[in-house]
Amino acid sequence: MLFEHELILLELLTLFFLYCAKRIADLFLESLVMEIKYTGLLPEALMIDLPEIDAQHEEIFQQVESLKAACFGSEPVCFSAFDSLLNYVEHHFATEKRIAREVGVDFLDHDAVHRENLQSLRKAFDEVRNGARDVHSFLRYAEYWFERHISEEDKSFAASVRARKARFASSIPSAAPTI
Repeated sequence: MLFEHELILLELLTLFFLYCAKRIADLFLESLVMEIKYTGLLPEALMIDLPEIDAQHEEIFQQVESLKAACFGSEPVCFSAFDSLLNYVEHHFATEKRIAREVGVDFLDHDAVHRENLQSLRKAFDEVRNGARDVHSFLRYAEYWFERHISEEDKSFAASVRARKARFASSIPSAAPTI
């Protein structure tokens, strides 16, 4: 009889701790979402409904727009700003990889696309730096590639992440057990 009560208590405690873990994670995500500010540069059609990723996409578009404005001015091209953009894109790719790993989504193909395209962007920028490519064509290429990547690949990635999170959330009790 005592053993049966201990098992029931253990089961209740397990449910309670799962509930607490889910609630803490929800509160953390809510606070993270509240800190994200959008400037309106990311078109709604390119929003993927993963706030951290949408905010990074927005930042990439902001950096591209800043580079366009600087390049159309009379000042010489600031190559360090281009390096910053490419470094931020690399950081963004690492964020997507981290999210995939955290929720258990297969990321091999998507990661390969990231590696190949970051290499292509760096090669194209090296051509700008060496005078073999116009800075404006690089910016057009980078912006086009990024918009296409979000539409064709990040949207399906985000759907996989949301589906995995929903499956996980449905397996955790939504309310703490009454003891």
